[in-house]
Amino acid sequence: MDMSRASTCSYPLREKDLDYTLGVLAGAGFGKVDLWGRAPHFSIDPSEVDPAQIEALCTAHGICIGNLGSYPGKDFASADPAARGAAMEEMIATIDLAARFGARSIRILPGSGDDPAQVPLIAPQFAESAAYAETKGVYLGMENHAGSIAGNPPIALRLCEAVGSKHFGVLYEPCNLMHGGVDYKEAFAVFGEWITHVHVKDGAWVGDTFERRHLGEGVIDYRWVVEALQGAGYEGDYALEYEICDLEPIETGLRKWYEYWEGL
Repeated sequence: MDMSRASTCSYPLREKDLDYTLGVLAGAGFGKVDLWGRAPHFSIDPSEVDPAQIEALCTAHGICIGNLGSYPGKDFASADPAARGAAMEEMIATIDLAARFGARSIRILPGSGDDPAQVPLIAPQFAESAAYAETKGVYLGMENHAGSIAGNPPIALRLCEAVGSKHFGVLYEPCNLMHGGVDYKEAFAVFGEWITHVHVKDGAWVGDTFERRHLGEGVIDYRWVVEALQGAGYEGDYALEYEICDLEPIETGLRKWYEYWEGL
């Protein structure tokens, strides 16, 4: 596996400061981070998190930023014009910081909830956002979460087509889809050409219980995932998202994920 395209999410260490977090990630072998989009790791408000400090810490740990796990776009569905305007300001500020950091992509929220009636309301604002992002070389991706438009592949596709920009699309998350009762391979067949970023973790259903597991110990076929993405011309990163700190501390477990992905 080409490890230059592998990153890892800082989200599991969201209660730790960025210096400690980046030290753990770098210690596991990673040179790229999918940066959680809230303090203490990131904020568009420099009084909360100074962008210069983020840059200095990344340099000190030898890590670059591949994606911002940010949250702009939710209020594009608001009936309040002021809220929609503020949401656009947040979007532009996030794109600008992504460009400053050299990040390829950011995560966005496709409105609020999973009501497909939002699509014609939010699509024009995302089209404007994507046009601006394209000028900055940044891609926008909505993560496959249950309860979101992005968790319903046909509706996600409808939004992508309505926006009509290759700088807007889906943050493909096979494990989230499976957890939400959606077949990740069938989902890929629906929106595969619109994928802008990828999150990687593993798990399995055991009866009525969903269990998160070490990478390679669940049922997600990541060899299939990578081959499908390569076949679709995907050029982005693969962000390993270690969300099993209750099973093994990330300080020891993340290196196992790195080695699994490296040997895939």
